[in-house]
Amino acid sequence: MGVTKKPDLNDPVLRAKLAKGMGHNYYGEPAWPNDLSYIFPVVILGTIACTIGLAVLEPSMIGEPANPFATPLEILPEWYLFPVFQILRTVPNKLLGVLLMASVPAGSLTVPFLENVNQFQNPFRRPVATTVSLIGTAVALWLGIGAALPIDESLTLGLFQSNLIQLSNIKIFQIFFSYI
Repeated sequence: MGVTKKPDLNDPVLRAKLAKGMGHNYYGEPAWPNDLSYIFPVVILGTIACTIGLAVLEPSMIGEPANPFATPLEILPEWYLFPVFQILRTVPNKLLGVLLMASVPAGSLTVPFLENVNQFQNPFRRPVATTVSLIGTAVALWLGIGAALPIDESLTLGLFQSNLIQLSNIKIFQIFFSYI
């Protein structure tokens, strides 16, 4: 049986924080021993059981056997490296491509310092972090899908068939990254 702190709703400070949506961290059930002792082991064992069950029922293949006499037309990395591969493939200056790859985690690390809000606040009340996350996800999906396409369709994702539009998009992309 855990120790809980009942909220005093007559407290004006708590009422003001609840009105702002910030009072949920000031009262409630403690994580130790209630959550950590009773709920987490069940979740961890359930996850392990599901993983083992799926591995037994549907084992994944290791891959195609290698043929040393046939080189693939285009060598692609694993799917989770597609956005980084697309940056390296489309940026003409390779040093700039490496710097762009390094700027992604550096930019992500600066987001908490840009916002002056409580770290426990609702994510939808953190507009800078929410905007950066949504734009970053969209750009990562765009780059990831583009990496699986041929180089001439990679920036437009094959949506535009005009060669003039594709060349202008590539030129705009190159000009944009040459000024960074």
